[in-house]
Amino acid sequence: MSKNLKLLAAQLNPVVGDIAGNLVLARGAVAEAKARGADLVVLSEHFILGYPAEDLVLKPSAVDLSMAAVHALARETATGPAVLIGAPWREDGVLRNSALFLEGGEIRARHDKRELPNYGVFDEKRHYTPGTGPAVVVEFKGVRLGLAICEDIWFGAVPRAAKAAGADVLLVPNASPWRRAIQDERARAFGRWADLGLPYLFVNQMGGQDELVFDGASYATNSTHGARCGLVGQFETGYALVEFDPSTKQFAGLGKGCAADLEGWAAEYRAAMQGLGDYVRKNRFPGVVLGMSGGIDSAITAAIAADALGPDKVWCVMMPSKYTSTDSLDDARACAEALGCRYDTIPIHPGVEALGGMLAPAFAGKAPDITEENIQSRLRAVTLMALSNKFGQMVVTTGNKSEMAVGYATLYGDMCGGYNALKDFYKTEVFELTKWRNANVPPGALVPHANVIPERIITKPPSAELREDQKDEDSLPPYPVLDDILRGLVDLEEDVDDILARGHDAATVRRIEHLVYIAEYKRRQAPPGVKVGGKNFGRDRRYPITNRFRDD
Repeated sequence: MSKNLKLLAAQLNPVVGDIAGNLVLARGAVAEAKARGADLVVLSEHFILGYPAEDLVLKPSAVDLSMAAVHALARETATGPAVLIGAPWREDGVLRNSALFLEGGEIRARHDKRELPNYGVFDEKRHYTPGTGPAVVVEFKGVRLGLAICEDIWFGAVPRAAKAAGADVLLVPNASPWRRAIQDERARAFGRWADLGLPYLFVNQMGGQDELVFDGASYATNSTHGARCGLVGQFETGYALVEFDPSTKQFAGLGKGCAADLEGWAAEYRAAMQGLGDYVRKNRFPGVVLGMSGGIDSAITAAIAADALGPDKVWCVMMPSKYTSTDSLDDARACAEALGCRYDTIPIHPGVEALGGMLAPAFAGKAPDITEENIQSRLRAVTLMALSNKFGQMVVTTGNKSEMAVGYATLYGDMCGGYNALKDFYKTEVFELTKWRNANVPPGALVPHANVIPERIITKPPSAELREDQKDEDSLPPYPVLDDILRGLVDLEEDVDDILARGHDAATVRRIEHLVYIAEYKRRQAPPGVKVGGKNFGRDRRYPITNRFRDD
């Protein structure tokens, strides 16, 4: 009877650029593999330098040090176990995204990524040369291991070549970012070669990297993506041991204790937690500070931050003006107390009066307008940045995708901050996310109870409270209408006629289209925020600032 091949899937959270730290993580995975009697440990794509490293891979020393770390790890495999690890690799002046098979104290094989993604958030053709040549199949302990990397299995060429070369199983290191449609997208893509009946192990990176978040969700399957068995879980780090039976050419024991993926708002909230949390931790901030207005955006942002970092690392600051309602004051305090966060009040009225007096000669004869509204917002930003500079916490901004789309936000005011957890959530989605959080405790949340946001924050009409009796709908269509138009213009790149066909008012659609285009300069100066949908503002959507196009 043949002996099963034991594979340890290592779902870890590397830090881009931390080659020494990532090597420590890899060595920890090797130690875990030894402890569990594994023959081979599989790490994720580009693991040793982290992914995406963007133009960092164009710096020769970053690649040299990455390769040196892989060589060091290879020498440590002399007594086992073997290791499959991702790294940038340069040979004869050509840079590639590679997976290295380390065994017996040396690099025994290397697969260079063939399919380089160059769409949406990806720029791999800017950095790497695609791999060429025959499929890489490694004979190891009686099993023929085919190698592929991430995008290689979104098309059929690499899996089919591996199968034709005699692979029994495909090992696939990944750095595949999460978004709300990811599993459906993978199912459609991997279905292109499902007829091969080729078992494969999918090991994915976990963790936040700037505006991307990786969910892990590593799995093994003997047939199709739909029959996958989750190994470690989603938005978790850890290890899972799977066994491949050379006699049946199947993974043994799949279907028992498989980890399920999160769905719907649970997944989206958890992604927002991961993105914000890792941004703060990996950039070594001691915590965050945010403006707590008594509105829904700041309330759910505070909740996400407290869940991700712990309430003790979240500082909520109410900065009332003469237009701030009593309800907002009460609601802001109640929310901070429900979350267990520090809460302080710093009125901006003295600053508004001082600036008003300073500008009075220049503004003589001019009626108050949006200028005075923006002054309030910018004074709040100055206040938060002063606290950040003095005490070290990073300012978190609280705007949503609807506001970013139409420029309903003040540059250097409420757009001020280091990160934005709501950047890819439309306002209608913010309401749904908040309702979900009030009814649930997310996995991994450091606030261990529901009902963290007062109901009045959810039910009262949204308002910036920068003038008397102000409501968002004074300036914008109702959010359900606005968001449907914006999804068409931004996420789906629809023509105006397509949006009008859904029954929208023509003048409203044309106005919103105009606002979207003229707000591009603001979005270029906005902080990063986690991608959750099909097209986020940032790496996904790159429109010119100077732009006279209108869909007439």
